Amino acid sequence: MNEQAKIEVPDDALRVPHVIKGEVRHAAEVEHRSRARSTPVYTPKIDRDSLVWRRHTPTPAFDTPIAEIIDFLAEVGERLDFDTNPYLREALEKMVHFSTLDARILENCYRDIKYMFQRDAILAEAQRSLGNIDVLDGWVAHNPHLPDSRIRAIPPRLVHILAGNAPVVPPITIIRGAITKGVHLLKLPSNDMFTATAILRTMADVDPDHPTTRSFSAVYWQGGDADIESAIYRSQYFDKIVVWGGEAAVRHVVKYVGPGLEMVSFDPKVSISLIGRETFESEAVTREIAERAAADVIGLNQDACSASRFHYVEGSTEEVDRYCEQLARAMGVDTRYGAGDSDLLPPADVREQLDMLENLEPIYRLFGRYDGRGLVIRSDEPVSFSPSGKLVNVVRLDNLDDAVKQVTVATQTIGVYPPTRRRALRDALASAGAQRIVPLGMVNGEGFGGSPHDASFPVHRFMRWVVESGEEQ
Repeated sequence: MNEQAKIEVPDDALRVPHVIKGEVRHAAEVEHRSRARSTPVYTPKIDRDSLVWRRHTPTPAFDTPIAEIIDFLAEVGERLDFDTNPYLREALEKMVHFSTLDARILENCYRDIKYMFQRDAILAEAQRSLGNIDVLDGWVAHNPHLPDSRIRAIPPRLVHILAGNAPVVPPITIIRGAITKGVHLLKLPSNDMFTATAILRTMADVDPDHPTTRSFSAVYWQGGDADIESAIYRSQYFDKIVVWGGEAAVRHVVKYVGPGLEMVSFDPKVSISLIGRETFESEAVTREIAERAAADVIGLNQDACSASRFHYVEGSTEEVDRYCEQLARAMGVDTRYGAGDSDLLPPADVREQLDMLENLEPIYRLFGRYDGRGLVIRSDEPVSFSPSGKLVNVVRLDNLDDAVKQVTVATQTIGVYPPTRRRALRDALASAGAQRIVPLGMVNGEGFGGSPHDASFPVHRFMRWVVESGEEQ
């Protein structure tokens, strides 16, 4: 962090507002650099005391009925229409300096945010996570064998270290946080300083004094700043640190974890596809299945954990090569999210390996080029690097059952074709560590709105579950 007593700020400088307990603060007092392009960006100074809520004061929304909170979030959702919301439009304009995602993908993500705030989706997230949502509003009998025992979901105090790979992370975090009735400090990522604040500024426009509005802060500091983190990452202020992000981010937080301060990690995951030999019944079927598989790859330009990176395909080399040709073609077809022309490329070190692999045919065979439209590598063993930048490794198998040994606890989503093979493999895949098993082409289907996330229900994990016993007077 580069803090100075006084800095000269260009008139056209990129400025990032902070939100402190619902209050929007504008100032250009600290200079930072964006991760993607090293663009200068300016934020207000951070007052560490303002980032915490004192333990002996109830959270602002503690006594606010959950029904009222859901009503408020639904009203916020109506204001999150991209065409009329100035903060989302400003966020898109500025995000091109920070994000690796194309502008049209970002815009479509921002257009989708309002749908996440629909009443039914929010209610489903609460009900499926908690079962009886009455535990949010008071003490509820919970054990027929202990009639004098009651339980309540106590609002938590959380720090959220957000990831910037996809604009869906901030709205999910804010909705889940609001459901808990807790207080939430959002640490903005260097590759997305604008999405979370755009939503919180909209909440402040709807009602600056609403308890939910006052329950959120969102600020940016350079990750690893010990002056800030050592002062606030303490059990006297927070119950848990919720980490989205890579291995380095997770390992960094671990050193602050101790009695009274836990970590909830949404850590890096890899998603795959399993494709049975039934896909080669005809050329038309092969083409259709390749198109479904491509949809699972190109969502958010393969930047999301749910995007497939390895395809395990059962068939002969000739059959699998036909699939690869169709997959490379399908990834380059213009669709709503991520296909078509793009400046997104695999990292430079991966491109060097691809150039070498191209000379090792027939052991490896490449389909397409790394030109932003999609590239496929066919092999008999998975490559040693993680495919990214619209790059897929298709691994040929004699028997689809052999793909189970490639599944670990780091495997998030598995798309499977056909349905009969999905049902036959689901127990083995789940036992090996898979967290989500879906029909091929549906990785972007079921998601927020009550489904588990990384094999758990986040709202349930966030809460503090407290039991009170004794005869009611």
